[in-house]
Amino acid sequence: MNLLIIDDEPSLRKTLRLTLESMGHHVTEAATGPAGLAAVQADRYDLAFVDLRLGRESGLDLLPALAKAPPTVGVVIMTAFAAIDSAVAAMRGGAFDYLPKPFTPAQLRLVLDRWEQLRGLRAEVDSLREQVRDQSPDIELSTEEPAMHAALAIVERVAPTEAAVLLRGESGTGKGVFARLIHERSRRARRPFVVVHCPSLSGELLESELFGHAKGAFTGATEATDGKVAAGDGGTLFLDEIGDLPLPLQPKLLRFLQDKSYERLGETRTRNADVRIIAATNRDLPGDVAAGRFREDLLYRLNVIEITLPSLRDRPRDLPRIADHLLAFFARQLGRPGLRFTDAARAALARHTWPGNLRELRNAIERSVILSSDDDVGLAHLPAPLARSAQPAEVGQRVTLDELETEHIRRVLAVAPSLDDAAAILGIDASTLYRKRKKLGL
Repeated sequence: MNLLIIDDEPSLRKTLRLTLESMGHHVTEAATGPAGLAAVQADRYDLAFVDLRLGRESGLDLLPALAKAPPTVGVVIMTAFAAIDSAVAAMRGGAFDYLPKPFTPAQLRLVLDRWEQLRGLRAEVDSLREQVRDQSPDIELSTEEPAMHAALAIVERVAPTEAAVLLRGESGTGKGVFARLIHERSRRARRPFVVVHCPSLSGELLESELFGHAKGAFTGATEATDGKVAAGDGGTLFLDEIGDLPLPLQPKLLRFLQDKSYERLGETRTRNADVRIIAATNRDLPGDVAAGRFREDLLYRLNVIEITLPSLRDRPRDLPRIADHLLAFFARQLGRPGLRFTDAARAALARHTWPGNLRELRNAIERSVILSSDDDVGLAHLPAPLARSAQPAEVGQRVTLDELETEHIRRVLAVAPSLDDAAAILGIDASTLYRKRKKLGL
């Protein structure tokens, strides 16, 4: 490895350099913090050994600057003044390890071996991430829609904070993507991002999933587990579809939000975890509160910052770009980079109401790419509901009354200056129009 020593004692630098070189490594010396930073800017190092006390300087002060160096650089803090508080400060500052002076060649070799193992694990993680990216399209976050601009602006403001975030929007609008985006732009980005799907388990199993359980806590609990809260310590816990959280479990989550403490199922010992909560729902939580299905105090705790994601039908200017992005991805997967939508297919994509939002769009385009036999992706390759969207319902055609009503309301909404005006044209009150829009996906 290419190693750097930053220490103001010439004798220690020489001894350490000779020891490391005898192990087959290349070593550079620096007597001061500025000299060490200059060396890092001039060359690429695998690991830096930094003295805690550099004359009047502190080696800990170098950690932020060293952290901006290439991502493979690690830092080992050395000191003759070994103490728990300085070790904790070093690790919190981003140091990889901590060596109290004097140390032996065996201790030094152990640190180097651990760093090599960590580098190997990081390389493996990077490889796995690359494989995941190859299997899933990148998220298209560029937008021309004010509602999406507003949502992304809130993400930029709230991500660096510790505030709880509630993501609201229909199924398939990208709430999980936004949760991960907030995590990746937070101070916790290098810590775990843990997901709990609230509707997927019964109350008891969901409590165990969240907080863990002791051995024998319930039938089938043959061994103790830590739970997702413990797994996410230091990172972010994403509670997907929080509106489905069972009522008996809500006070326990509320308590955890308030003081970061909890007990595992079947255990009395109180534990703590430093976890940031991001929750998501497609339900009307205030309505659930009024109906007694959701605790009002829990809603207040979750809803420190609310971000509402617009549906795909409310993003008409974004849809063509997202569709082209997905088409290019799936075409690339099949080795057919020349695929393109026909004008009729584009018209169908534009007219469809997308009740499944981005998830439905992705599935529809993946299907069309697989079924297309040449470079043109047309109406015949799209799912039937989209193909029908290409031809608007007209009076006298073989269409249902529901289809006629949907088309008529869509056309009125397109030309009316406001929802109240649209309701007046249709001869219904605004609340009825609201319900019809929601039912028809307009």
